[in-house]
Amino acid sequence: MSVLKQWGKQVIGYPEVQVPVISTKDYVQRFAHNPAGKTKSYLFSLFPILGWITRYNLGWLTGDVIAGLTVGMVLVPQGMSYAQIASLPAEYGLYSSFVGVLIYCFFATSKDVSIGPVAVMSLTVSHVIAHVQDSHGDRWDGPQIATTLSFICGFIVLGVGLLRLGWLVEFIPAPAVSGFMTGSAISIAAGQVPALMGISGVNTRAETYRVIINTLKGLPRTKMDAAFGLPALVALYGIRMLCDHLTKRFPRRQRIFFFASVFRNAFVIIVLTIASWLYTRHRRSAAGKYPIKILQEVPSGFRHVKQPEIDPELLTALAGQLPIATIILLLEHIAISKSFGRLNGYKINPNQELIAIGVTNTIGSVFGAYPATGSFSRSALKSKSGVRTPAAGILTAVVVVVALYGLTDAFFWIPSAALSAVIIHAVADLVASPSQVFSYWRVSPLEFVIWLAAVLVTIFSSIENGIYVAVCASLALLLIRIAHPRGAFLGKVRVRLDNNKETRDVYVPLKTNGVNNEHLDILPPAPGVIVYRFEESYLYPNCSHLNSTLVDYVKENTRRGKDISTVKLADRQWNDPGPRRGQHDLAALNQSLPILHAVVMDFSSISQIDTTAIQSLIDARNEIERWTDGPVEFHFATILSPWIRRALVAGGFGVGTSERLHHEIAPVVPYRDGRSSDANYEETTDDLESGKDLKRVDSASSVPGHEPVLATETPFFHLDLHAAVRAAERSQAVVDSSS
Repeated sequence: MSVLKQWGKQVIGYPEVQVPVISTKDYVQRFAHNPAGKTKSYLFSLFPILGWITRYNLGWLTGDVIAGLTVGMVLVPQGMSYAQIASLPAEYGLYSSFVGVLIYCFFATSKDVSIGPVAVMSLTVSHVIAHVQDSHGDRWDGPQIATTLSFICGFIVLGVGLLRLGWLVEFIPAPAVSGFMTGSAISIAAGQVPALMGISGVNTRAETYRVIINTLKGLPRTKMDAAFGLPALVALYGIRMLCDHLTKRFPRRQRIFFFASVFRNAFVIIVLTIASWLYTRHRRSAAGKYPIKILQEVPSGFRHVKQPEIDPELLTALAGQLPIATIILLLEHIAISKSFGRLNGYKINPNQELIAIGVTNTIGSVFGAYPATGSFSRSALKSKSGVRTPAAGILTAVVVVVALYGLTDAFFWIPSAALSAVIIHAVADLVASPSQVFSYWRVSPLEFVIWLAAVLVTIFSSIENGIYVAVCASLALLLIRIAHPRGAFLGKVRVRLDNNKETRDVYVPLKTNGVNNEHLDILPPAPGVIVYRFEESYLYPNCSHLNSTLVDYVKENTRRGKDISTVKLADRQWNDPGPRRGQHDLAALNQSLPILHAVVMDFSSISQIDTTAIQSLIDARNEIERWTDGPVEFHFATILSPWIRRALVAGGFGVGTSERLHHEIAPVVPYRDGRSSDANYEETTDDLESGKDLKRVDSASSVPGHEPVLATETPFFHLDLHAAVRAAERSQAVVDSSS
């Protein structure tokens, strides 16, 4: 094996050393290879528990038991609290809690995520119920609407996961999710303040700013509920702050203080439930009312286990609300699972996670559960408790079942104000910190604007509009960045290596954001040679941008081949009048510029190319050659994909200069009158389609005595940028010497 060939394979891993061209047969074989094995692997991947359950041990069991019981103690009061947000009876929050943690462990690829009721999803369910009932009256009650929503959203997400479309979630960036979550948390907290203070007559489903204003106006109507709600909120924050302080002061006992902080929710609920029982048990009015609002009867057990009733007319009524509910299920869960995967050093499978929450919500509808997804607070608690496997969810489910069957009598006396305090305390952690928001500004000011817009729209309009604005703005920014990517015309800088004896050329932009790199001694390419690097895949949204950038630069910095000032006005094109006769200064300026001989394009950042882009590149070549009034060489460096090579050859590139200036690879109107076929072009296309093995050679970097690397028929494709520029400058020197 030659040294050059070995270098091409092992050092840079150039993919086209082994496959200089690629055919349709290669494309089909890539997907049709070993279908039985791929099917078996796919089915096995649907149940990740099979990969770790056989290795389960006592060491894992200890961590799972502690984490499972700890999360269960928090989940029970939170589940009932979030059911209040969803405008559902408290038991439905417990149903969702049980199904979420139990079913998820069989399909999970994350050990930390805890599935169940969450604040944002609960508020969305409340809005969906209100929307349907406002439109159709009381034809369907809240639980039926919520259960149907759970079934349909779960089925949709399950389909997305099974079809492996989880990559769609990647189109929504972190600042958009953070802005939506921050605005939602503020909305939820504002909506719970009236219940915390016992203020009646406030429409908590209105816009957040209206809720805040009406709550302030209603402060004189504060009732005895505030005596339970405010102390609960103060106690929750006080216990956490005290435990954090003691942890710093006594680091050896941080485990004790951690669990003391964890159980603050249960502790506050127990204390206030006892206080509520002592205060209200003898104060029931003749109308059956109590002096403060309490939870009252919570049915024990699973009273609503049945086949879900899917009413077609209800589906029609829910149709407009399904996108927002589905997006929330996707966003929250994937964001949480990825976050804890990064934190704890493992990788999650987004598609499998979608399958997990899809199955969870679909089966949950049988138990009467409403939509559930990953919880930020409980997942963090589960992680900090030392969870080892997803099996911890089984212990959490046991805690919920015990509460459903054994503690419902005690739930009767839980004050609603205390549950509101638990909600406010939980959602406050979802608000982005100032340092996090400032980091958005430092990294990308445009994404900070998206974050701010999501927050403001959520507060002044609705959660639905907030998330739609965040998603649409993010997609718009993505399209703008794709359509107007960065690119640069390059020069070279000569740097010394570590031994300070040898030097090498490094290619850097001549200008950065339109400003010259004055601190670098950049040598431009030889006169008549242009080097351009395009920093994005070359596709239909941005190909016109590259065309314009390249052609405009050529017209501004190189000489026009024909002195148009000597051409009669009647013979000039209508859209290219040129200088008028007698304008000798413009003619002299044109003569002082170099004649363009070669364009070198660095394709190292281009991983995809399409038909429209090839046509645009053909158009750019035609415009440039009309400007120079002669052929121009197009050299391509560092082509990473054989499919890009195939596309360029199909467009007539790589094989030399093209005399077919009017060739169209993608004609909108296939005008054929008087046009003869190009035998050479058809032969090249046939070679590509058949996968003909071309002889390998690199005109710029071949080494005497060694086997060539690249194809002889494509001498204008080069292994690296240095070889491409050297070939273009060498060709320019030959032309200059001959002239």
